[in-house]
Amino acid sequence: MQVANGSLAVYNLTNPARNPTRVSAQLRGNERRMRQDPLHSEAPLVLSVVIPVYNEVSTIGRMILGVVGAVPEIPKQIVIVDDSSSDGTSEWVRRNLAHAEGVWRSVSLNGGGELDLSADGPQNDGGFSFTILFHERNRGKGAAVRTGFARASGDVIVIQDADLEYDPNDWSRMLPLIVDRKVADVVYGSRFYGRPHRSLYFHHYMGNRLISFLFNLLYDQMLSDIEVCYKMFTSEVLNGLKLTSDDFGLEIEISAQIARARRWRIYEVGISYYGRTYDEGKKINWLDGLKALVYLFKFRICAR
Repeated sequence: MQVANGSLAVYNLTNPARNPTRVSAQLRGNERRMRQDPLHSEAPLVLSVVIPVYNEVSTIGRMILGVVGAVPEIPKQIVIVDDSSSDGTSEWVRRNLAHAEGVWRSVSLNGGGELDLSADGPQNDGGFSFTILFHERNRGKGAAVRTGFARASGDVIVIQDADLEYDPNDWSRMLPLIVDRKVADVVYGSRFYGRPHRSLYFHHYMGNRLISFLFNLLYDQMLSDIEVCYKMFTSEVLNGLKLTSDDFGLEIEISAQIARARRWRIYEVGISYYGRTYDEGKKINWLDGLKALVYLFKFRICAR
C-alpha cells in the first residue's frame, strides 16, 4: 500500500492487510497494548528498529540480515526511512521491501544482492515485519529518524544505521537491562568501553570526547559516548520526546531531552564499532562536530 503524505511516501504499514480500516485498528491495538505496559505483563514485547538510510545501496541488504538475526526471539518492526537516496538505494528498497507485507521468519541475500524473504522459520523465532517510508527530497538524518519514530509502534525502540559500522548483536547486552532486569528506561551503547573497534581518526575521537565531556558538564550526566548511534529506550521515553532537528544535531537533542527530564533511568554498555573511512562512505565531518557544540548549549538554554 502506498500513501502520499506531503513529501513522504509510505509503503507497508506492517500488516498483511491492504484495508486501511484494518491497519488503523491494528495501530489502535498497538497503542492500547503499550498503555497496558507490556514490559511488566505477559503481552509479547515488540522491538521497533528505526533505520535512516541515505546512499547505502552496497550495505543495506547485509544490514537487514544483521537486524533480523539479532535477538531472534523478539518480534521486530523494522522501520526503514530512505532519505531520497541517489545511488540506487531507493530503487533497491522499492524492489525488495515496498510490498513485503506480513510477518516474516527468515531472510537471505541471493547472488544478485536481492532479498529472499520467507514466512517459514524456527518456532521460537519472534518474526519481523517492515514499515517502509520514503522522503521525496533529502532532509537529513535527523528528519529521517523523526519520520521513523512517528511510525514506530513497538514497546522498545532502537536506532540502527545502514552502514555496517554497528553490530545489532550488541542489542543482546542492551535490551535485557530494559526488559529482563527492568533497571533501565534508556540504554546507550558506548564505543569507548573496550569492545572491538576500528582505529581511525584521532580528531574524531577527540571531538567525540569533548562533546561528551561538555554534555556531561552541562546536563549533569556520566555518559562516555553521546554521538553514538545506538540509543535504545522504551515507548514511554519516545512519547516524552519533542524533537525538531533535521541533521546530526538530533543525537544531542535526544540526549538533552532525556537528561533534562530527570525521570528516566539511563544505562550505558560497551558495543563494537566497525568504523568506515571517508573513502568507504563515512558522511559525518568536522562541520557536524562544530554544530554539535552549538547544539549542546542551544538545547541546554532553550529547554522545551
